[in-house]
Amino acid sequence: MKSKLVTILGIILGIVIILFVGLFIWYSSSLKPVKKASTQENVPIRVEIKEGMGLSGIANLLEENNVIKSAFATKLYAKVNNISNLKAGKYDLDNTENTQTILEHIVNGEIANDEVKITFIEGKNMRWIAKTIANSTENTEEDVFKLLEDEEYIDSLIEKYWFITDDIKNEDIYYPLEGYLLPDTYTFENEEVSVENIFSVILDYTEKFLNNYKKDIENSDFTIHEILTLASLAELEGESTEDRAEIVGVFLNRLSRTIPLGSDVSTYYAFKIDMGERNLTKKELNTENPYNTRGPNMAGKIPVGPICNPSKSAIEATLHYKETDAFYFVADKNKKVYFTKTENEHNKKIQELKDEGLWYVYE
Repeated sequence: MKSKLVTILGIILGIVIILFVGLFIWYSSSLKPVKKASTQENVPIRVEIKEGMGLSGIANLLEENNVIKSAFATKLYAKVNNISNLKAGKYDLDNTENTQTILEHIVNGEIANDEVKITFIEGKNMRWIAKTIANSTENTEEDVFKLLEDEEYIDSLIEKYWFITDDIKNEDIYYPLEGYLLPDTYTFENEEVSVENIFSVILDYTEKFLNNYKKDIENSDFTIHEILTLASLAELEGESTEDRAEIVGVFLNRLSRTIPLGSDVSTYYAFKIDMGERNLTKKELNTENPYNTRGPNMAGKIPVGPICNPSKSAIEATLHYKETDAFYFVADKNKKVYFTKTENEHNKKIQELKDEGLWYVYE
């Protein structure tokens, strides 16, 4: 009888050991990666853990998305190892990693990086900016222009920023914030960023830069709007800070003599034609438009507003322009700028550039 009992107990013990070993094997296997790592690039699996989602809900979410093998084994592992501080957020998880590693990502709050970097290039106008925003975010070009037409929004900017004035509300201005968006590379949280938030980040940066020149602006004979307008012309007419500083000097000489600035770049903007797209027609050059400094009734006047968003260099060149006795300038196809005193010298220089094959011709 005793021998029989020992046998039964032995069988039971054997079964228990087998079950224990089996459970241990299952448990260990369940914590291993869903997939084996391969030489091919693994595509991360995006999961969003929401606030208030407990361990059970998180484990089930991970299993449903094929990030882990077993929600039950994961919960057991977390309980045994006292893991409870799982953080909410969006995660890009790799199912070639084991459960321990995946949970560590969540405990450490290694949320997915959805940041969007947008580079706004110097000298580009608002049409280009709208297209760039549309290509980089979930906004459309129309969203950009719609916000610029919102009078309440524009008024709020005038109230918030010292350098934005009622000048931008002139009805002849195409885009109120043209010239006020300092070019640079900006980082935003994700593609869902609003146009308003994009403008806010850029204007904050513009303000930070202009704060360094407040005294120069206050001592200038021009308003900040006029300074940015002149800077936008200099941006497109010259390449170097030195050339731009002298170009502004030429503009000021012409303004003092009530002579039209005669800047072709202003005419391109007036007719919403991008530089390099084609040559301007004689009719366009001679058409009256508050942006067209080649047109009628623009003697001694600058455009109604900026024609692009100028660089720091162009703004600095405008504030610290170079005094010159030149009244004319012209650039060759290599963007080298030549300054002359008289119209005769100016025309002679143009002919020299043409004869030397240095005159830019649109293809």
